[in-house]
Amino acid sequence: MRHIISVLVENKFGVLARIAGLFSGRGFNIDTLNVGPTHQDGRSRITASLNGDEKALDQCIKQLDKLIDVIKVENFVGDEGVGRELVLLKVEANSQTRAEITQICDVFRGKIVDVASKSLIIEVTGNENKIRAFLSLLESFGVSELARTGTVSLRRGTKND
Repeated sequence: MRHIISVLVENKFGVLARIAGLFSGRGFNIDTLNVGPTHQDGRSRITASLNGDEKALDQCIKQLDKLIDVIKVENFVGDEGVGRELVLLKVEANSQTRAEITQICDVFRGKIVDVASKSLIIEVTGNENKIRAFLSLLESFGVSELARTGTVSLRRGTKND
């Protein structure tokens, strides 16, 4: 089963290594991992997408909660969280294919961020299904490079929900 885990941490040396080690020690493979600062100084959010057993994940979350630099751990189930991913994609494009690629970008609300004589670099954000559909449509044009951020997520609703 796929899980999205969000961990709010003190931004200190070694925190990421301890958290990643805890996941791997429990037999979880981390599909995506995203780390970045939050709006509060000295704090970062680690978002990991994992596949694994529910019972093992519950144990893992309890252990995460016990780590000194961990402030809050959230497991997003179903539609509890809003998740997005950013993709930068370099696709081969010539005068015959450029218009079709541009139309696909428009449908997916993608943004062309660089134009060269034989390629385009496209930026697109969305959930995993949107990204997968977008990439499958552009595969036939020839993808020469791809960079993905991995999922970032926040819980739906207000702070008091």
